[in-house]
Amino acid sequence: MHLERSESGLGALDQLDECGLRSASILMKPERLAAIQPSRISASRAFVEQMIKERWSITRTRFRINANGEGEALYHIVCGGWEFSFPIYSFKPTTAGRTFRIIGTAWDMMGALVEGRISDADFETTRQEMPKLYRGRATPGTLAWFRANRSARVFDDCLTSLSGGLQPDAEMLWDAGYTMRNTGLDGNGTFGTKTFVAFEKDHPLRWSLSAQMLAAYMMRVFATDILNHLAREIGGSNAVPLDPEMSRYLGVGNGSALGLMFFVNNRPKLVNKWLLIREKTIAQAKMLDLSENCAPLDRLIGLVDRTITYRMEDTTPYGRYPPSSDIAAELATMRGELERLRKQVASGANPSRTPLVGFCKSIEGRYGAHAIETLMSLLIDLVPDYADAQVKTLVVDEEITGAPEMSVGHLRDIIHSQYGWALGMDLSSDASRRFIWYKSRNAEEPRRGPRADIDEAYELGLDLPRLVVALDAKLAEEDPTISVARFLLRHPDSRFIVSRIQSLDGLNYHSPHANIMSEDFIPAHITKLLNSGIHGLDKTVDAMDRVIRGVLFQGAPLPEEIACGTASADWANPPRTGKK
Repeated sequence: MHLERSESGLGALDQLDECGLRSASILMKPERLAAIQPSRISASRAFVEQMIKERWSITRTRFRINANGEGEALYHIVCGGWEFSFPIYSFKPTTAGRTFRIIGTAWDMMGALVEGRISDADFETTRQEMPKLYRGRATPGTLAWFRANRSARVFDDCLTSLSGGLQPDAEMLWDAGYTMRNTGLDGNGTFGTKTFVAFEKDHPLRWSLSAQMLAAYMMRVFATDILNHLAREIGGSNAVPLDPEMSRYLGVGNGSALGLMFFVNNRPKLVNKWLLIREKTIAQAKMLDLSENCAPLDRLIGLVDRTITYRMEDTTPYGRYPPSSDIAAELATMRGELERLRKQVASGANPSRTPLVGFCKSIEGRYGAHAIETLMSLLIDLVPDYADAQVKTLVVDEEITGAPEMSVGHLRDIIHSQYGWALGMDLSSDASRRFIWYKSRNAEEPRRGPRADIDEAYELGLDLPRLVVALDAKLAEEDPTISVARFLLRHPDSRFIVSRIQSLDGLNYHSPHANIMSEDFIPAHITKLLNSGIHGLDKTVDAMDRVIRGVLFQGAPLPEEIACGTASADWANPPRTGKK
């Protein structure tokens, strides 16, 4: 089947009945979600692609920072007819009050992303308000607040080398991947920032997560600038700047924990939309007509080769997830099959016009999920224009609305057709309800603890399967012809779950098929979906089955390359520093 492109750029798949999309029964299992790898539609990579296409300009307009790292900086960002300001407040590093958590009271830098040119008054107001955190209030036009800390050992080693006229050790930079790590990035109404639903239709940061990605990218810019600046302050004329190749290789560190489970629970439409556009883009790539053109297959083999090299050079310990060497070995075997397929297509021995459809079906069950999802992510690069257009549709309103006129029978049909995974779960054993989710009073962060030790009054987790099963039992006792409105008059406590089910009707990928209260549930699986798949972090390491740490923008082009049009779109999965 050959898919012609439509004038909208979204392609014929948008007119199909979700042809070729994988079943939620496969994709929504937590362990499969955890296997999803970064791709062109991951927020960080999609954002860099947008900057490259639109030739964004990033200019440092103020940099008043002393040798101790104390001071301020200001950046001006121009994209099309839009301007943004990026004020930064830098501090001397200290261990007092320093933490990876939001309750910290000391950071190496903090700053904001603001629409337009920030006034001197707003610059000072932001300086005063940001340290207050939840008691603080952003100035009008503020899109995000953020905080970051240096990776002390790596930053200091780099500083020592540069101030002495030497480049840092390339192997050290490879192992670390960053000199600055994000410790908090907040927007979408938090602290009085502008809510994303209020963004204008032509706003360059309107699609979900793009404002956060700009803030994170600017952390990376500042990390290199302050490193070079402090090297000059300390070393004087002996100092040298960080080599552009090393600057390009370094990203921004990021770590996330249990809070992302709440994000997934509270943003089901965003999760569904992102997974849907990923599946549609993969399907578009699989359905490419290769009968007269093997170039896409050649491109895919080249991408697999690059990824194999990246994985073979990666010695990161991944905890419960497969080591890179295992994934590289599977990809190498898969590459052999792709090479044979390419020869068959070129010789006419393969009669299919869309041979990638059959190939992708054939690898399921024969390779591990991480290797398969790596290939799925690489397929997306075969249809770059389609992928980029899909990302721009990632504008989501999470409002949950009910349909009181719906019949009880219809509602029950929805449950049985779309929530069979919940109805078939073990929800009665002690193991299935061992944990409770709550918010720590001291850390101000989500926690998961034994139900026996915590009062259920503090329960904050979405116990979706039990809510669904309980609702189904109540509905079974009702006349199927009565309206949901009448049912809710007798069962007002069911209003939330009824509205959620109705509002998400027909969306296949909105909720992980999981019992998050069970002792078997691994929170890191969901955190990894967000960090690796949706955000686009590389080297996502599992810690204690609940924390995922990784790197954003590793290998991404530098601002000067983006502005002058020399940035490479093939920047992901960079080779080890120092190798060509």
